[in-house]
Amino acid sequence: MSETKRTLSLLDTTLIVSGSMIGSGIFIVSSDMARSVGGSGWLLLCWLLTGVLTLFAALSYGELAGMMPKAGGQYVYIKKAYGSLISFLYGWTVFLVIQTGVIAAVAVAFAKYIGVFIPFFNEDNVLLQIHNFKLTYAQLLAIVSIAFLTLINARGVKNGKIIQRVFTLAKLIALFGLIIVGLYAGFTRNIFSENMVDLWKGASINGSVTTALNGSAIWIAVGVAMIGSLFSSDAWNNVTFIAAEIKQPEKNIPRGLMLGTFIVTVIYILANVAYLCLLSIHDIQNAPHDRVGAAAMATVMSGNTAVYAMAGLIVVSTFGCNNGLIMAGARLFQAMSADKLFFKKAENNNRFGVPGYALWIQGIWASVLCLSGSYGDLLEYATFASLLFYIVTISAIFVLRRTEPETPRPYKAWGYPVVPALYILLTTLICIDLVYNKPTNTVNGLIIVALGIPVYYFIQQKTKQQHD
Repeated sequence: MSETKRTLSLLDTTLIVSGSMIGSGIFIVSSDMARSVGGSGWLLLCWLLTGVLTLFAALSYGELAGMMPKAGGQYVYIKKAYGSLISFLYGWTVFLVIQTGVIAAVAVAFAKYIGVFIPFFNEDNVLLQIHNFKLTYAQLLAIVSIAFLTLINARGVKNGKIIQRVFTLAKLIALFGLIIVGLYAGFTRNIFSENMVDLWKGASINGSVTTALNGSAIWIAVGVAMIGSLFSSDAWNNVTFIAAEIKQPEKNIPRGLMLGTFIVTVIYILANVAYLCLLSIHDIQNAPHDRVGAAAMATVMSGNTAVYAMAGLIVVSTFGCNNGLIMAGARLFQAMSADKLFFKKAENNNRFGVPGYALWIQGIWASVLCLSGSYGDLLEYATFASLLFYIVTISAIFVLRRTEPETPRPYKAWGYPVVPALYILLTTLICIDLVYNKPTNTVNGLIIVALGIPVYYFIQQKTKQQHD
């Protein structure tokens, strides 16, 4: 693999973690989550549990990152503990749906909210339609945004670093502004106290039908609802992909993971408290198009001002989010290429010292997913698969403690073995919950992973023939 320069500081590492996590989810998913669980207490608990799980995972990943500060991150950890087949299945799923699917979804969200300012990019404005295939101007703008960010990052890590700093800091400041407005309103209105009256009233709302939830039923609903908050909190692990370009990675990656996930966890919980200060739980459940952030802003601003303010925040948020995803993801595919498990040219850096070929392959496939219109389904499948690979990766800590006890560990997993074991247990319970309640999505997620098995053996056979 080509030599890379370590130019990213602890600040950059933290901003890649937090910037990759914060996209459009925090402004939308609370509405559907509230319909799944009912009371405001359950909604806040979902976000709190998600934050705890994410912090547990980040604290555990730090040990692996310190041991193996190499490009490819999670792919490298899995390979070290379980071999090349399992690591390929992870990389295969990341390329096919996890990374590129998220890039596509975030790009479409970016284009969708640009349409608020420029109606030409409205989702209903169709450029081309052939039978069931439809290309809208919003999809075209989404693809252009992916191409632009890919081009910027292909011309050196410094460019991507600047964009990440500017846009992540901008959205953090804007989110804190939303939180302050909401908390201030909580002192001047009675909405928050009213939301606390039936704090733990469990209920599932499906259209006009409301079903009371008690006992185990509410905990099952919590597990299903957390898909929204877990998706909104995902991508924190992306920073491990770009480890080869981080200064003192054995120290800065664990610190960046901890700081980035902690900052986002606090922001997400406070943002939901702000929503509950500005909107009744009923209004959150019935926010138009699930845009709970916009509905909350509309209570403190006039209609159009609120719409434009929230649209602007989401545009900034999604653009910065995709920059981090695009920057980091290509490094994983570069590591796969070095193992002869991805396109050969993806192994090399371009004249700007970054994996240009891997960046463009990633961008092309993400653009295809934008055109497919099915990236929403792919994301649901990928979320389950992503959770499975998190379990596999964190269990690698136990495996490597046994098989490589003498390997230097600049950072050791905080709370080992309790914290990593708790993460594995709780995430496994969520996965079981999803298998039972969302069988179609989980089975399809497993199928996507399983399809990589024959591909792996085909690549291995082809590589063997070339060397014979």
